[in-house]
Amino acid sequence: MGLLSSADQARLREAFAEMTHPVRLLFFTQTLDCESCPATRQILDELPPLSDKVSVEELNVVIDVDKAKQYRIDRAPGIALVGQDRGGAEHDSRIRFLGAPSGYEFISLVQAVLLVGGRPSTLSDETRKRLAMVDKPVTMQVFTTPT
Repeated sequence: MGLLSSADQARLREAFAEMTHPVRLLFFTQTLDCESCPATRQILDELPPLSDKVSVEELNVVIDVDKAKQYRIDRAPGIALVGQDRGGAEHDSRIRFLGAPSGYEFISLVQAVLLVGGRPSTLSDETRKRLAMVDKPVTMQVFTTPT
């Protein structure tokens, strides 16, 4: 049985239909010492049936060391979102999720997939103007707790 209700699946199908290009979720897992890896896999498996623009590729953080380093994933479960640039070439979004994207984090994952997939952002014009003034790289980290 799936995790998402029929109504939630329908809403996600509708939202994913707004995507203009594919998104690949690189799921870094490991066999041992990862209690939340199976739950993360179950969550991610819910998405591809809802859109042909969403796919999941499973990698082992221990075995696929080069890929893990390339995407700066140092623990499991980890998820890297990979999209396409305007020319159709693969593009690392630099969006990462560490830990199972359950609860409210699932909503964040869906929003990230939509953003990387080209759905127009909902940022206000004022916010866009302020972001345009950023002239150097910025690292943003968001931490959540399952409470």
